[in-house]
Amino acid sequence: MTRKLKKTIREDFGAFVQRLQLLPPPQPAPPKAPHPLTNLSFSVSDVFDIEGYVTGFGNPDWARTHDAASRTSPVVSALVEGGATCTGKTVVDEMAYSINGENKHYGTPTNPAAPSRIPGGSSSGAAVAVAANIVDFSLGLDTVGGVRVPAAFCGVIGFRPSHGAVSHMGIIPVSSSLDTVGWFAKDPSILRRVGHVLLQLPYAVQRNPRQIIFADDCFQSLRIPVDRVYQVVLKSTEKLFGRQVVKRENLENYLDSKVPSLKACPSQKTNGETRNSWIRSLVKIMHCLQRHEFKHNHEEWINSVKPILDASISSQLHDVLEVADTEIENCQSARMEIRSALSSLLKVLNLYCSEWYIWQIHLYH
Repeated sequence: MTRKLKKTIREDFGAFVQRLQLLPPPQPAPPKAPHPLTNLSFSVSDVFDIEGYVTGFGNPDWARTHDAASRTSPVVSALVEGGATCTGKTVVDEMAYSINGENKHYGTPTNPAAPSRIPGGSSSGAAVAVAANIVDFSLGLDTVGGVRVPAAFCGVIGFRPSHGAVSHMGIIPVSSSLDTVGWFAKDPSILRRVGHVLLQLPYAVQRNPRQIIFADDCFQSLRIPVDRVYQVVLKSTEKLFGRQVVKRENLENYLDSKVPSLKACPSQKTNGETRNSWIRSLVKIMHCLQRHEFKHNHEEWINSVKPILDASISSQLHDVLEVADTEIENCQSARMEIRSALSSLLKVLNLYCSEWYIWQIHLYH
């Protein structure tokens, strides 16, 4: 994750694979309000369809063997109709599969926050375009961290909503049950405006959360002293919303009682002691599903075209061949149990909005 990159920094920081322009419709006449995203520009990761352009998926062989899109992804159209101007398509990892942000075919975008470091992926170009102030916001695809990781690496805000909250139409799938449209911005108010458009939420007075849940044991996985992060986040939250809204939860104990499938996963030990084994079990389930579904979506094309793929993709696809069908079924069952357990914990009112929130910290080095 911290390998150094030595290269010349391009004017666009290597963020784009193709520049284009989709202009918004004319502003409505007064007294109607202007479009909510007026005067904002954005880019999209090269997994979103735009009419008349080939969706490249981070691989030139994919671009060579696929026709131009006949329709624009509804997500992109919604943003343009909302008043924003789309300025281009940005680099993704090869077949949007990794979280490093590197692409040997189109070049690895330069991380504006740390030019000698990788930008993170899979939506590396989208994060870089925002971090370099080339666009106001951008769209990415988050499967196993494809928005959150590059946002953390490049020092911008990355948001992943609930799975399925935003339409997946017109987007090349990586892992259908995990793929989630996310977006980047530097300015939290812009992030919120984009969210209102994509989630189709009414503009209303912002309500404070009734309860915020801190997953205490998640902080234990940090590589720096816990108090340096935990206490800062806790005190800041209490200052903003009051101490009475904060609830502390041990997720391992909670999931252990609610998700029996996790008990079937082998614990991993560090220095003779089981440490965060439940988190490792969740990671194993996630990666197992990602590889299985990626293979299901793209194996036929890979076998017929025989593209030269990155070694990490080839090796992981080979690993899928060695996974028994029963293990896939167990992973799918565990995912459903985990989803139900967390919905119960958060008391979700609907797919888009909840009065309960859970805070988790992911620190990437």
